[in-house]
Amino acid sequence: MTSALPRTVRAVDTVGLLGLEQEAAVCGFSQRLPVDWLQEHLAAEATHYLFPALVHQLSHRPEVSPQWRCELLLTVRTGEQIHGLLDVLPDTFDKIPETLDAAAKTDIVNRIEHAVSVREWVERAAVDAGSEEMPRDAG
Repeated sequence: MTSALPRTVRAVDTVGLLGLEQEAAVCGFSQRLPVDWLQEHLAAEATHYLFPALVHQLSHRPEVSPQWRCELLLTVRTGEQIHGLLDVLPDTFDKIPETLDAAAKTDIVNRIEHAVSVREWVERAAVDAGSEEMPRDAG
């Protein structure tokens, strides 16, 4: 298992992202979003992006350590892009194909840095729509 943090961005479709989120839930990772919430809000045909930001070590859970805390750029059904976090096993991340060129990666990292967070997006949507609840584990 690779533990050195790669400085790259990987693209996944919605089905792939839901699989990553499900794996994070099964592993009990702290940075993840509920799969049912994502199914409700993600654009079905969108591409989402993961950018590893730090190596997260869990000395009390060596079976799932290390993990890479990735910044996410998610596209929701409104077409907006929002920023979230997801803990991913290094082997899992390494299996995601490398499909983006350097310019696209730079653009995506810039969009991640300027995107509203899942929490901000949900709060704004709640004000606009009435009373949508914040997904558990959203950051």
